[in-house]
Amino acid sequence: MVTSLSVLVLGVGGIGHAVVTNLDTGIERVDPFRDMKNRPGDSNGMNILIVGTDGRDKITPEQKKKYRLGGAGCRCTDTIMLVHISEDRERASVVSLPRDSYAVIPEHTDATTGKHHKTHPVKLNAAYSEGGPALTVRTVEHMTKVKIDHYLEIDFTSFMKTVDAVDGVEVCTARPMKDSHTGLNLPVGTHKLNGGQALQYVRARHIDGAADLGRMQRQQRFLAALVHRASSSGVVLNPVKFRRVTSTMLGSVRADKGFGPEQMLTLRRAMRGFTPASSEFTSVPVGDVGHHVKGVGSTVKWDPVKSKKLFQLLREDKPLAPHRPERPERPSATPVDVSPQQIRVQVDNGTLVTGLGDRVDKALRGTGFRTTQAPRNTGKGQVRRTYVTYDPRWDRSAKSLRAALPGAELRPVKNQGPTLRVVVGADYKGVTPVRAHDPHQGEFGAVTGDQVVCP
Repeated sequence: MVTSLSVLVLGVGGIGHAVVTNLDTGIERVDPFRDMKNRPGDSNGMNILIVGTDGRDKITPEQKKKYRLGGAGCRCTDTIMLVHISEDRERASVVSLPRDSYAVIPEHTDATTGKHHKTHPVKLNAAYSEGGPALTVRTVEHMTKVKIDHYLEIDFTSFMKTVDAVDGVEVCTARPMKDSHTGLNLPVGTHKLNGGQALQYVRARHIDGAADLGRMQRQQRFLAALVHRASSSGVVLNPVKFRRVTSTMLGSVRADKGFGPEQMLTLRRAMRGFTPASSEFTSVPVGDVGHHVKGVGSTVKWDPVKSKKLFQLLREDKPLAPHRPERPERPSATPVDVSPQQIRVQVDNGTLVTGLGDRVDKALRGTGFRTTQAPRNTGKGQVRRTYVTYDPRWDRSAKSLRAALPGAELRPVKNQGPTLRVVVGADYKGVTPVRAHDPHQGEFGAVTGDQVVCP
């Protein structure tokens, strides 16, 4: 739902102050910062928390049926994104926060029931259900140590109308996308989506095993496409067209009281040259996608080291996806779903060949895998066939590793954790170079907008 923000930020500078003031009257105001204490310190740049809610009250019965939006909306968040605008206003970093993230929300009074709650664990999206915008901001600040400067809340209606107002957004698919829950059904190729179709695209969670993490990646790529559409179609330069787009969108937006006309104008004046290449997208690095919490269920637990580093870069106003020339991939590299840079591997030598474990460790590291660099000898040297043990929650990573070890057997081991284990057998013939389908994946999986829009 963050698409609406990009149109707003890109276009405000192209129209007069009076017009912006009139647009501002359509925004419903909230005060998510009231009485907040012990907040993180200020950082360079501007941090905006974007919350997409499951609001569908204004969607027509025909739209609900066509785009499978049946049922009542809930008092919950469907999308949570932290947007950092750099101090020089030349870069926007968008970080998706999984809605099922393991979170500990502060002591508070439930906004719906009035019941007082002590600190307790929940899924991140429950913060909105229990305490609305204020508790959501407090919880995100506590988890990220990033001070939130502004808050924007956008629902399904706003999203659909924004896409329709720019006459659709183009996306590209390298493989068929079919989701039984939302009704999304896209063959391979380039597609121009209207508002309802776009909503199906960003809500789909049942396309593959990536579930919500894959959904967040599609949301990021859609936002990059929306920025490209808004900046290249004349929307932001045509006052009449821009007013039509923003007035349509703002009827379903809620924002903090401090995000007004002056802030919109100041931000846009500083970002006149903003393009897809100026934006970068990633998700919080995940350590455990199935962390069970009693009374809460299965949650997504962040990688404590990588997530800390990610948010430190935001606080320090540094890019997440450095713009630097990349080494060309070897033509023979096999494409895989998960970047080897995101996969940690322990190598064990199951043969009596001295030094084989070290050679395999170096070969895997050479094609990008994050090996432990501490290979071990295992068993009595009687392993004939190379095999990989893996936690079923990291099955996509296991398949990517197997592609680098042709003929290797996959053996699921419950609760093994994120580190994959390779036991090298007598059949070992070498490591095949691999690369991600998305060649721009890295430590955080961060990409710039120009790398993911349709060519």
